[in-house]
Amino acid sequence: MSLLLSLALAASTTTAVPACPADALGTTRTLTLPRAAGAWGTAQHAPLPGLGPKEVVLTFDDGPRPESTPQVLKALADQCVQASFFMNGEPMARHPELARAVRDAGHSVGMHGFRHDNFSQLPAEDQGRDLKAMIATYVEVLGEAPAAYRFPFLAESPTLMKALDKLGITVMSVDAGAEDWLPDQTPQMLADKLMGQLAKPGGGIILLHDAQDQTARALPFLLKTLKAGGYRVVHLRW
Repeated sequence: MSLLLSLALAASTTTAVPACPADALGTTRTLTLPRAAGAWGTAQHAPLPGLGPKEVVLTFDDGPRPESTPQVLKALADQCVQASFFMNGEPMARHPELARAVRDAGHSVGMHGFRHDNFSQLPAEDQGRDLKAMIATYVEVLGEAPAAYRFPFLAESPTLMKALDKLGITVMSVDAGAEDWLPDQTPQMLADKLMGQLAKPGGGIILLHDAQDQTARALPFLLKTLKAGGYRVVHLRW
């Protein structure tokens, strides 16, 4: 077979990677944090270091959920956006393929508690058992050690903060959100809340929920709203 024919056959069987649309929000850059203890997000802690004005980190909680997470992944892919997903251990164990699909799409994955409990109201022993179960599930499903954790309800407890610090795991809080767990909200309502909360810090860590149907439906509009507002997405890795 000639070299030219070989090249032609290779070209005919190669699937082209679609280019990012010119008007897409996109991902401006990647910010890599060390695998170390720390706590970021102005709702409870210091601002995330390394973010500039009008830069945001998109994060999603409570998944993976087959009814809504794939829609979120599609909306992010359509806008060439990379995000961070803080997963609960129970749905991660039930839907390991979906958890891996999130990771394999290039997104970062953190922990959100095995159960979605308010750990500040539980005995220390129960908090410790939940963390162990969460870490074990994460390692089993994704095959690597976790680097980051967000508390359900942002209800940080001294017991788990100490344990996470000892393990060198970063705690992520938030800077802005859309209160998308509240029912019966339109995309415009969610966008107005998000932009209103972003106005004060001028950027930072955004909290949304991929386990919410209304968030999955609204996400294309939310991403376009961020673009129109001049915000740029930074992908967070460890």
